Amino acid sequence: MTIDDAPREALRGGPRELLRWVATGAAVSRADLSRLSGLSPSTVSQRVEALINQGLLEETGDGRSRGGRRPRQLAVPTGGAVVGAIDLGAHHARVGTLDLSGRVVQGRTLPVRIEDGPEAVLGALLTEVAALAAGGGSAASGGASAAGVLRGVGIGIPGPVQHATGRIVSPSRMPGWNGFDVAAFCADRFEVPIIVDNDANLMALGAHRTAHPELDHAVYIKAGTGIGSGVISSGRLHRGAQGSAGDISHCRVVADPAPPCTCGNAGCLEAVASGAALVTALRDQGVPVDDLTGVIRLIDDGDRHATALARQAGRAIGEILAVVVNFFNPQVVAIGGRLADCEPLLASMRATLYERCLPLATQTLLIERVDSGQDVGITGAAHLVIDHVVAAS
Repeated sequence: MTIDDAPREALRGGPRELLRWVATGAAVSRADLSRLSGLSPSTVSQRVEALINQGLLEETGDGRSRGGRRPRQLAVPTGGAVVGAIDLGAHHARVGTLDLSGRVVQGRTLPVRIEDGPEAVLGALLTEVAALAAGGGSAASGGASAAGVLRGVGIGIPGPVQHATGRIVSPSRMPGWNGFDVAAFCADRFEVPIIVDNDANLMALGAHRTAHPELDHAVYIKAGTGIGSGVISSGRLHRGAQGSAGDISHCRVVADPAPPCTCGNAGCLEAVASGAALVTALRDQGVPVDDLTGVIRLIDDGDRHATALARQAGRAIGEILAVVVNFFNPQVVAIGGRLADCEPLLASMRATLYERCLPLATQTLLIERVDSGQDVGITGAAHLVIDHVVAAS
């Protein structure tokens, strides 16, 4: 059983949790880790030694004595090992390197054309990761930074991913990507672990580890050009049998007439409430708008057509999430992506959830924005790799 598959109860005092306590400053010694975990000093020492041997922890000197021998202080290495991360979108990608505590060392946003195909797009982004990890800064900018040993690369894809194989399966907005083996392509470039997942899952993991690591059950929605969600269950990312858990984009909502969806059906949530859907609906009403940025600008300016569509989108998302909340009973529902800052959409989604959910399900439910900035996706990607490396220690 890997750490990713283990029940949350079994993770207390596990290698990942010990690493997290040191990374956050909650613990600076073996004694602190023993106190926090409830494990014996000998067990903690064995696990700490394994993490040190893997290069995930280091001893940095003697700490303050509390009446006995001065304890050796522990820290997460910051100058050596790094993790590469790619959060790919339809038009832009966020690329970065992070240290083994999940803190961003460098981050850069690059324009991409998803229709250029996987080899061209991923090849360019992997070149950026290599340049950052090698200490040369961005390949595009020629900047400089401290070099680090690359321990793995995490990659988020804006489409369905079979996590076990790293293959993309029937993406609706990624021509030429169907069936592409992302993990194998990247493994030919780097001799380190390559972890591939859906971008909504990366956002969910990054947001959860940053904002709510103490909670067990959560749903994170990514609403931008498309719509997706990631599910945290028992403190860990839940992917389901094939990796499609949380894909709410093609759940049907009541709409008359039902607009066609890129999946071939009609009336899907993505066809009604995504950024792309709002652009199409405004154009159909004769409102000149080029992209999602233009839609958001119209909403901020109080345009009645755009605001009405945003409220309708919020209700549609809320209707689907109400089923999820009643079924799953999470502690938090958080929305991220570019539409998260759209107040009419968020207000309408929140109202629909309270209207459609059982009172017990919403009694203590947090409904909020994902507030982790532009690096939330690469943070999630890095944590996927860190968890993989820790599990192998």
